[in-house]
Amino acid sequence: MNTATHIEPDLITKLAEALASHMRPAIPISIDLWDIATIAAYLKRDPQVVRERMACLPSFPKAIRLPTTRGRAQALYNALEVIKWAQSHQDKH
Repeated sequence: MNTATHIEPDLITKLAEALASHMRPAIPISIDLWDIATIAAYLKRDPQVVRERMACLPSFPKAIRLPTTRGRAQALYNALEVIKWAQSHQDKH
């Protein structure tokens, strides 16, 4: 075996553990909450466009604002509702 391409199994294990410690567990889409940046990435739009032109539409899902001690909370949105909203705009023909 070529030593330049051989990686020790314990090194692979250590790398995998290091990566896993930095990853968040997957949250089911049916209960996940998205912020404007995540919605923008999903819709392939600039966050400012989502905030100023989409989130303010009457048909857009209503924001969830969790209580904080620092005034107005960041707007979060039910991911599944955002997906359904986007799909509702699919051309019918």
